[in-house]
Amino acid sequence: MFKLHPQLKHDTLPLVQFSLCQVRLMNDMHYPWLILVPMRMDIQELYQLNAMDQQQFLLESGVISKVLRIGMQADKVNIAALGNKVEQLHVHHIARYHNDIAWPEPVFGKFSAQPYDQDYLILMQQKLKTLIQQEGQQLRMRWQLR
Repeated sequence: MFKLHPQLKHDTLPLVQFSLCQVRLMNDMHYPWLILVPMRMDIQELYQLNAMDQQQFLLESGVISKVLRIGMQADKVNIAALGNKVEQLHVHHIARYHNDIAWPEPVFGKFSAQPYDQDYLILMQQKLKTLIQQEGQQLRMRWQLR
């Protein structure tokens, strides 16, 4: 049975669930930052997913990347799977802007997270869910609101 790592549970908020991955919102107002977590046990690296899950991951990652780049009008989308502190496979998708506080450097360890205030969180969640739903419907993907 799938279990989310406690650190991911602490740092992120559930957004939607695809057929393979949970999509979670990093609780940091500095950037639109989504994390895909494949719902498979004992997986630390992408190559450990079976071939069908690897293809599904690519599809789901593509949806999230497009949502951030086009829907959120990002200048760049950074994608990273580090796992140095949290071994459970999770892949960061971060919308970057030329005027964000860390540009052009990587965001990791640069600034402390600034949690969303409740009003902005609600707006951000709704916007992202709508964009994901629109893109997912075009691809006829299965997903659920959380």
